[in-house]
Amino acid sequence: MNYTPDEVMEYISEEDVKFVRMAFCDIYGRQRNVAVMAGELPRAFEHGIAFDASAVAGFEMDVRSDLFLQPDPTTLKELPWRPQHGRVAHMFCDVVHPDGTPCPSDLRQLLRRTAAEAGKKGYEFRFGTEMEFYLFKLDERGEPTREPFDRAGYMEVAPEDKGENVRREICLTLERMGIYPESSHHESGPGQNEIDFRYAEPVTAADNAVMFRSVVKAIAAQNGLWADFSPRPLPDHDGSGMHINISARYQGEELSPLKLAPGLLHRVREMTFFLNPAAASYARLGRDKAPAFVSWSAENRSQLLRLPAADGQYRRLELRSPDSAANPYLAFTLIIRACLEGVEKALPLPQAAELDLLRASRQEQAKYEALPASLAEAAALAETSDFIRKTVPAPVLAAYMGGVG
Repeated sequence: MNYTPDEVMEYISEEDVKFVRMAFCDIYGRQRNVAVMAGELPRAFEHGIAFDASAVAGFEMDVRSDLFLQPDPTTLKELPWRPQHGRVAHMFCDVVHPDGTPCPSDLRQLLRRTAAEAGKKGYEFRFGTEMEFYLFKLDERGEPTREPFDRAGYMEVAPEDKGENVRREICLTLERMGIYPESSHHESGPGQNEIDFRYAEPVTAADNAVMFRSVVKAIAAQNGLWADFSPRPLPDHDGSGMHINISARYQGEELSPLKLAPGLLHRVREMTFFLNPAAASYARLGRDKAPAFVSWSAENRSQLLRLPAADGQYRRLELRSPDSAANPYLAFTLIIRACLEGVEKALPLPQAAELDLLRASRQEQAKYEALPASLAEAAALAETSDFIRKTVPAPVLAAYMGGVG
């Protein structure tokens, strides 16, 4: 529900909410928050809540370290796993300077502006994510282990699939928060799970992806487990991706997904540094159906871009390379920019790759550009890209580059 500030105050009073988490993401997409007492909300809406920017990567400033969190009332959600007496609510916030101007490192605002600029041109983008994660057991001290919760395989059922009830609890919790999953199942790796989302407009879809990770980790912890979203936690088993489903309308009419593909194929090598920003990301790409080449086809899961079998509003383009180390706000921003460039420049669509590229001969593979094979290679491509410099704010780009060892 899209609340106004007054409606937020009414909800807080009627529902016995005592704490409100003022949340934002750092430049890497990790959620951060400060909890304020409900009585502080009028001040938060009028002036914002200050925090120490020098302690958050990518938000540091040379002299002045104060930034402010301004809550977005449309994002109000109760956190159902917190106590029902003295309830806890959550709002995403804009990060602004003391004079109210946007902080350039706030990538949520960057995505909002990017979607608005696309809207002025007649384009409406929608995103849905398919997020994979592992459930691991905890040791006697409550610390994470690398022992999977079960040994089930792809789409197996209980009793082999021990994560069934955990996924059910996650889905019901998300639904109570107004975040609507479409499906869930056991993935190929032992203890590996997947939950897929209904599509949404860009900022909402990114908010949902960030909240999803928090919900999964909270519910896993309540069940004595550890949820791991890293790209390849078990070297001998499947990695975990964050497949991104993309669709768009132009002037109210559904746009063919194939119109979106040329721009992505043209820019994806430069974007990979942000879609796969961890060194472990490159232990996943090129293995177990994770793509390694710049290619597309219908239905074939070895390709970078896939056009799943679907009709009408469910027709979409699936980008299969990203993983959950990516900041979804930045990933969606880059995708929108790349798609629009392809449409506006009428870039040609390459021929579909109707083969399993991961098992193809080297001669066949040589016909396609390869995705970066390491974080250092991805960083080098991004650093020399005019497209990246025009899209990614300078302090964010500098912070990412500074993290490459």
